[in-house]
Amino acid sequence: MKKIAAAVSLSLVAGCSQPASQNVTANTPVDEAPANVAAPQEAPLNPPAPGEPGGLPDDRTPISEGPIDPKSGQGAAQVVQSYFALAESGRAAEANKLWSDGAETLDLGQYKEVHANIGAPGGMEGAAGSSYVDVPVQLYGRKLDGKEFNARGTMTLRRVNDVPGSTDEQRKWHITKIELP
Repeated sequence: MKKIAAAVSLSLVAGCSQPASQNVTANTPVDEAPANVAAPQEAPLNPPAPGEPGGLPDDRTPISEGPIDPKSGQGAAQVVQSYFALAESGRAAEANKLWSDGAETLDLGQYKEVHANIGAPGGMEGAAGSSYVDVPVQLYGRKLDGKEFNARGTMTLRRVNDVPGSTDEQRKWHITKIELP
């Protein structure tokens, strides 16, 4: 599979003050705002809450506050969290390193703004010296055209078990795929 370059452009609109009077001349077109006028702010995003349609499951399971075993399902969920934190901050190249070699990465270039809620990981499964875990995700934000989106799916992660000959890198969780509607 071919890796798709992911680029995330976060749009942060900072408030600024305007002078009391603006110098608009007869040469200023009516449909153009003067350069010192702030762009209109977009409405805040409000994704569905857990348990609502389109939201993550509402399992009401408390999160462990102690250290997390990097080999556990919770360790896999932390990789998903790191992926989206890097992607949201515009560090797509770093984020894509969390995917397995040859896996098709998530194309975030179609979004103006993207955020993720990460759900509790499912149970680990094993096959041929590897462990797999599914982590539910809810993506929300704005597409390039400014329209809001909300999608819920699952990311699958894989790590090689502690078998002779495996490398430290292979024994870390890597994203293998994402399934979105």
